[in-house]
Amino acid sequence: MQYFGEGIRTGLVPCNERIIYWFFTWTPSEQEKEVEESPLKMKQYILSKLKHSKMPKEFIHVIEISELSDPVSAPLRYRWPFSLLWGDISKGNACVAGDAFHPMTPDLGQGGCSALEDSIVLARCLGEALLRGHSGGAKGEYHKIKKGLEQYARERRWRSFQLITTAYVLGRIQQSASAIMGYLRDKWLSGTMSRLLLERADFDCGKL
Repeated sequence: MQYFGEGIRTGLVPCNERIIYWFFTWTPSEQEKEVEESPLKMKQYILSKLKHSKMPKEFIHVIEISELSDPVSAPLRYRWPFSLLWGDISKGNACVAGDAFHPMTPDLGQGGCSALEDSIVLARCLGEALLRGHSGGAKGEYHKIKKGLEQYARERRWRSFQLITTAYVLGRIQQSASAIMGYLRDKWLSGTMSRLLLERADFDCGKL
């Protein structure tokens, strides 16, 4: 189950017959930041928000019976997507991949998947570069690796920009406390948001 709107996002996923994973996302004000320092205050804050949002009793019960040590608060971080379009992804014989390359908010569920995409594209680009022509000694090998990493950067730049941007925009729309945005989200944008979730996940990065 997942619920969003009124400035929060929350949901739960059964892991097995005894364990449930749940999450709660919000943007704290200056006065609310102290909530993160205490598990008890965190739990009370979450429950007050859920009850105010008129969540189902079964959902609230899951939070109520959770151990006080369970809530772990961490800020969501992402990379400014336009820095990917103009910034360096590789330099010489070094490059970035995974979260070092494209940290994103978890709204698409594609963080780990995109890191696997990186590994396949990186291996393919390096393999093709190293197999091309004669080695030319250490200097030739370095030049081949450099070219392979540059090709990797070209192939992954736009895909990473799409993932970061889509995740951020979907999260902003889902969590918005604006009545106007809530109306547009529920009446008009839900289909588009669902389509984007599926489209971003349906990606073929090719073979090794």
